Amino acid sequence: MTESGSEREAERLEHMWAGEFGSEYSSRNLEAGGGRGDFWRRMIAATGAAQVLEVGCNTGSNLRWLAELIEPSAVFGVDVNDGALEHVRRVLPGVTVVSASVRRLPFPDRSFDLVFTTGVLIHVPPQALSSAMTEIVRCARRFVLCGEYYAPEPAEVPYRGQNGALFKRDYGALYEELFPELELVERGFLGRDEGWDDVTWWLFRRP
Repeated sequence: MTESGSEREAERLEHMWAGEFGSEYSSRNLEAGGGRGDFWRRMIAATGAAQVLEVGCNTGSNLRWLAELIEPSAVFGVDVNDGALEHVRRVLPGVTVVSASVRRLPFPDRSFDLVFTTGVLIHVPPQALSSAMTEIVRCARRFVLCGEYYAPEPAEVPYRGQNGALFKRDYGALYEELFPELELVERGFLGRDEGWDDVTWWLFRRP
């Protein structure tokens, strides 16, 4: 796929998530995240992060916990779905959320102690992953956390009747390939009994 074709595909998926398809996802997942407190307590303790950005925050299933662990004014999220962001603003008024693409984050370099995704890179077309991950690393001062569906080899997975909308792969290995300066701190798995959707996670430290 050409660079212009890759851009169009990334924009197609972002438009899909910004529209009715994404709003339906948000509605289905309003109650998600109820059991995630222990994980976030451990992450904040491990990283000492005092300012955090979630890329693809949706309705705030992770932000709600972070706003209890650090100053809400130091918790930030971005998403492309305006309805999801309005929900966050209602239920977490101290948290800052803005509409933005993962490929163009509206923050200066090294703005946050921790920048993370959970179940977001899986919806980025493979040709756009490098630009998306570059933005994530650019905004991270100390740590990058990636929680995504894992597969040993890249594989597209059918997703609610949409083609080219969900991809499994070894995202941790891709971070290491693209950014050899990152140091892997820890890796783990989060199952459905812990309030997650069977995601593998990697925590990296920036030099």
